[in-house]
Amino acid sequence: MIQPKVTRPKFPKGYVDSPTSEVTWSYVQERLENSKNYWLASISPNQKPHVIPRWGVWVNNKFYYDGSPETRHAKNLQHNPQVTLHLENGDQAVILNGVSNPAGKPDPELAEQIAAAYRLKYTEFGYSPAADQWNAGGLYVFTPQTALAWTIFFENPTKFVFE
Repeated sequence: MIQPKVTRPKFPKGYVDSPTSEVTWSYVQERLENSKNYWLASISPNQKPHVIPRWGVWVNNKFYYDGSPETRHAKNLQHNPQVTLHLENGDQAVILNGVSNPAGKPDPELAEQIAAAYRLKYTEFGYSPAADQWNAGGLYVFTPQTALAWTIFFENPTKFVFE
């Protein structure tokens, strides 16, 4: 698995002038794997932002989520695949920017990985998909390009770049 490049985000003077540490990518991955709710922001064809909460799973450095192609979010992706993914906690933030597209029919091994990850997280909430659930579509994949994370904003904001 390719590890992202670690850098510092650029902030205006006075925000984070003397950071003292970095967030590790393993910490970010753990948060992405274990979070229940994710916020996805897309842009509509008339350039208005659209934000929705989603359930999903982090598998192989990508975020997989499902839903109808008739939703506003899915229709937005047809015009502009650029998406921002954000976890719910603003104090210990994880924010990713990238592209989201229909995943098509995943190969059986990947489909089982995705379904198993969903069942692990969401069965207690009434959702436990089978691996063949997405054979006819309805699965989306978000591929990150950059990520921003911190546990203490003034101490360790860290930027990750996927190349």
